[in-house]
Amino acid sequence: MKKWILRIVLLLLVVIGIIGGIFVYNGHQVYQDAINAVSLSDKVDKIQKDENYIKLEDLPKDYKDAVISVEDRRYYNHGPIDLIGISRAIFTNLKNQQFLEGGSTISQQVAKNLYFVSPNENAALRKVAEVFMANDLENAYGKDTVLELYVNTIYFGDGYYGIQEASQGYLKKDAKDLTLFDATMMAGIPNAPSAYAPTVNMDLALSRQRKVISTMVENKYISQEQADKLIKQQDDFKLPKK
Repeated sequence: MKKWILRIVLLLLVVIGIIGGIFVYNGHQVYQDAINAVSLSDKVDKIQKDENYIKLEDLPKDYKDAVISVEDRRYYNHGPIDLIGISRAIFTNLKNQQFLEGGSTISQQVAKNLYFVSPNENAALRKVAEVFMANDLENAYGKDTVLELYVNTIYFGDGYYGIQEASQGYLKKDAKDLTLFDATMMAGIPNAPSAYAPTVNMDLALSRQRKVISTMVENKYISQEQADKLIKQQDDFKLPKK
C-alpha cells in the first residue's frame, strides 16, 4: 500500500514538474518576444534621454531610503526576485484575508514598466517574463541604475511619471529639494496612485504616508522621534496652490 502511495506522489511530482517547465518556457517566450521587439539598451536609452530624468545621486537620501523601505526593503540583499519577500507577502495577505502586500521586487517592477504593461497579456506568464527581464536589468545595469530607472518610470497619478514630474506637479519643487516629509509622502503614492494621490484623497495619501514612515522606523532609516514629528506635520500640510 505504501509503495502505491509513493508511486502516486512521484507521478504527481513529475506531472507538476512538466507543467511547471512548460509554464516557464512560455513565460520565457513572452520575455524573448519583448526583447526581440525592442532591445533593453534602446528602452533604457530612451528613458535616460527624457528631459525630466533625474540621476539617483541627485535625489535626497531620504527619498531613496523611503522608496526602498516601503517597496523592497531587502533590495540590495537579493537578486531579481526575493523569495523571502514573496513568502512574507503571502503570509501577510492570508493573515489579513486581503491583498496588502505584493511580492514583486523593484527590478521586477522596472521590467514591468518597460515591457509588460499591456492588460491583454497573461498575468501569470508576464510575471515569469518579468523575472527574466529583471535578471537582464540587474546584470546589465546594476542595482543603483535599476533603482534610478524605477523612480524615473513609476506612475504617481494625475499624469505624472517619474519623481521629477510628480514633485513639480504636486509640490511645486524639484525632486532634488524634497524634504523628509515630502519624501515619505511621495514614496507612498505609486503603490496605488488612483487612491493615494493627494489630489484624489488627502486622507488616504496621509494614511499611506504614515505606512511609509512606520516602515522607515522598522528598517532603522529614521528614529521614532523623527517619525512622531513627521506625523505631527501632517496636521498642517496642504498642497501648494497651482
